Amino acid sequence: MSNIGNNKKKRLEHWEQVTILLIIYDFASVILSYFTALWLRFDCTYSAIDHKYLNAFINTIMLYAIFCVITYWFLRLYRSIWRFASYVELLRTIMATLVTGIGHILMMVILGKRMPASYFVFGIIMQFGCTIGVRFAYRFILLMRGQRAVNSVEKRVMIVGAGAAGQLILRDIVAAKEVNEKVHCFIDDNPNKWGRYIDNVLVYGGRDCIMAAAEKYKIDKIYVAIPSAVAEDKRDILRICNETDCELMNLPGMYQLYTGEVSISKMKPVQIEDLLGRDPINPDMEEVFDYIKGKVVLITGVGSIGSELARQIASHNPKQLIMFDIYENNAYDIQLELKKKYPQLDLHTIIGSVRDSRKIFKVFEDFRPEIVYHAAAHKHVPLMEDSPCEAIKNNAIGTYKTAYAAMAHGCKKFVLISTDKAVNPTNIMGASKRLCEMIIQAFDAKIKEGNAYGIPQLFTHEMDDVIAKAELREELKNTKTEFVAVRFGNVLGSNGSVIPIFKKQIEAGGPVTVTHPDIIRYFMTIPEAVSLVLLAGTYAKGGEIFVLDMGEPVKIVTLARNLIRLSGYTPDVDIKLEFTGLRPGEKLYEEKLMSEEGLKKTKNDLIHIGCPIPFDTEEFLKQLEGLLEAAYKNKEGEIRELVKTVVTTYQPV
Repeated sequence: MSNIGNNKKKRLEHWEQVTILLIIYDFASVILSYFTALWLRFDCTYSAIDHKYLNAFINTIMLYAIFCVITYWFLRLYRSIWRFASYVELLRTIMATLVTGIGHILMMVILGKRMPASYFVFGIIMQFGCTIGVRFAYRFILLMRGQRAVNSVEKRVMIVGAGAAGQLILRDIVAAKEVNEKVHCFIDDNPNKWGRYIDNVLVYGGRDCIMAAAEKYKIDKIYVAIPSAVAEDKRDILRICNETDCELMNLPGMYQLYTGEVSISKMKPVQIEDLLGRDPINPDMEEVFDYIKGKVVLITGVGSIGSELARQIASHNPKQLIMFDIYENNAYDIQLELKKKYPQLDLHTIIGSVRDSRKIFKVFEDFRPEIVYHAAAHKHVPLMEDSPCEAIKNNAIGTYKTAYAAMAHGCKKFVLISTDKAVNPTNIMGASKRLCEMIIQAFDAKIKEGNAYGIPQLFTHEMDDVIAKAELREELKNTKTEFVAVRFGNVLGSNGSVIPIFKKQIEAGGPVTVTHPDIIRYFMTIPEAVSLVLLAGTYAKGGEIFVLDMGEPVKIVTLARNLIRLSGYTPDVDIKLEFTGLRPGEKLYEEKLMSEEGLKKTKNDLIHIGCPIPFDTEEFLKQLEGLLEAAYKNKEGEIRELVKTVVTTYQPV
């Protein structure tokens, strides 16, 4: 602490010394400026100066110099950091000179001292030159010193975007002595700028010239400073830049430009999601958070999606937040994070399984959640192919038990997190998630019929003492629970996503393994997924499957190559790619809708509602009993055939 105090004291002493020197300089320069103006008026001959003018000068100049120093102080000319001086400091200096010059004229009139007009004109001009000269000379000397310090290892920089943001980045690079970089060219799609110079840096051409410019100028680093560009243009530019071997940095958005925070410190490495090529979903979340505020919310499964749900919900004043997960490490980590950030939050973290009927019923009995976000599920396709009974137990039956408990305890909204793998599934995981969708549709249909008590209690043998309660029967008579599903694609950065796997393989030196050169997937970011889930809970009327328009699908091999480049390596040279073949249950592409489904619009153009495929609810609920029995008896030989009977779109490969 003493060292910090001493450093602070030294900085203050240095600032005081510089200020005193500037005050002395300004005081002297004002006197010299006006004496020189008078001297020039009389042909640069001291003896020719009229004595009445000389006496007027001598009698007033000290007072005027003091007035100048005071004016400079109030206009903050002694508090600016002149190393970073810009047009703001220039305007402030002009204003100070004009104010003091006019003040000088008025003072002489009031005192009855007559002076030649040229005295004031030349005096103001020379005063301004002396005042601005010493300050900008300081900046110039520092810049020259910084340029001399540049050595042979400087990074050669290209800036994409010759607009306001690009120019600010250029000036920041030039001014920052900590940065050993030099800008060699600009790239901009505006042909009017081609061949012209910005601060002595050439605008080389448009995006088509990026590769040529990178090669010609031996560029090491590219700054992409186009915050106002639409997502598709930015994606195309980033992909071209990514084809070079240059380090790639990106200005996140317009916010930094509006707030004046454009600098190299605000640039971030280009992330893989920057290359997806669509605008992020930015729905109006106010209605969502108004809906959540003051309510009891339960989240089952606090992995990637569940934990982000918890973060966003916790920040908007729920009455109570309950996190339920079988895996204690995830739950503990997010619990610590939320307790630290929101100490007043009424947070409960419970360890348990959605397959445990007694446990899940007790959670609903104790907390009476009004909104449930059901994210608990097994998601890994190859693992579930090896353990089909576990997929059915956890995903389908776990959803059934949780949904039943929600309905039995008067929950208002139940939001199931589904996946595009539920559409025409070719694997048991996707089929189990389609079963989940069908379960919530069946529950919704029964409730709308006024026959919630007709939903079979598939777990009677586990809970005779609970479900036999008379009050449970009454609860089911009056239940109004709205069930809804949310269907989306792969989530970048989530547990099990290809991105973390690729990153680990790159860190290990490769190879990066891709199952098939033609495999494609839809992708979204975790915040987008969570926004969709939260909106579903708000828009829901019961029985819907919400579907996100995720733009164009992305080839996994392209994703892998881009990630290798973003990591600073060359694909197939530094890091090899290997194709391992499709895994069990995996298909080349995912779909968002089954052929039987159609789409309805919502308030958000990128969020749609898939029209439910009709099915026999009574028959389906009976079939579930057979599925449950086979799953709990671990009849792996039968389970796939039973699933195929129930989920008619399931075509295992």
